[in-house]
Amino acid sequence: MDISKVDLNLLVSFDAMAEHRSVTRAGEAIGLSQPAMSAALNRLRALFGDPLFVKTGSHMEPTLRAQALAPHVRRVVETVKTEILNSAEFDPTTSERTFTLITPDIGEMHFVPPLLEHLVQAAPRLRLRVVSRPRLAASEALASGAADLALGYFPDLDSAEFFRQKLFDNHHVCIVRRNHPGVGSEPLTVDAYLGMRHVLVKPEGRAHVFEQYLQQQGLKRDVALEISHFMSLPPIIESSDLIATVPRDLADICSRYAELRIVETPVRAPVIPVHQFWHRRAHKDSGTVWLRAGIQRLFAV
Repeated sequence: MDISKVDLNLLVSFDAMAEHRSVTRAGEAIGLSQPAMSAALNRLRALFGDPLFVKTGSHMEPTLRAQALAPHVRRVVETVKTEILNSAEFDPTTSERTFTLITPDIGEMHFVPPLLEHLVQAAPRLRLRVVSRPRLAASEALASGAADLALGYFPDLDSAEFFRQKLFDNHHVCIVRRNHPGVGSEPLTVDAYLGMRHVLVKPEGRAHVFEQYLQQQGLKRDVALEISHFMSLPPIIESSDLIATVPRDLADICSRYAELRIVETPVRAPVIPVHQFWHRRAHKDSGTVWLRAGIQRLFAV
């Protein structure tokens, strides 16, 4: 039998007949008139090549074929009702779902600790997987379902297939060692800033907003060291007279783990807007809706 030629609504009619043993009552149960229910029963008989239900007194009793089919049809109908048409809402207190987040190493440091603390209380069995992806690969991961959310600065996620929610603006500051001889209590001037030796962090595949702005303004720094990872900065800055220009949230984190000072940069580059992004395929998924709401409450300013 070719299932593509079968009207699956007939299974609903069969299930109603198996339960009520009456054309009239079965039709009432599923919202069909008596003629429509009779027509459905005739189609079922033709489909299975069996009378299925025969008149016995005041009831329609199932044939042996109908008795054999009944539990299988009931299982199919119940599965469609409970698991396809009315899937259970996400319950954070019991869910063991794994959510995958895309964020750079800065995002891991900023987002993960507070988010993990929140989940321990609200969703103790839920799991997180945090990955880093180049900007273009992030869109592919969200579109394919390999990732649920992207957190951070992703200017390429600007097409209609992606939703976004603003969390905060990140501006740039400088970090230097606590007793840096060239940085006092007075604000840095542009000339003094450009004359210092710098550490430049250039993660592969990520946007370099501040560096691009300097180039646009025709400003050139003396870059003594170029590295790929922001978390290498604390020991480098703490043990040298180098200066680094970083997003403010990263500077706050670095200052917790090393003897550093945060200094305002004299170069007023554009702020970095930080969003959470998701693909439209997950827009109404109850689990990601719940997670997005929690992230918004924790981090939106």
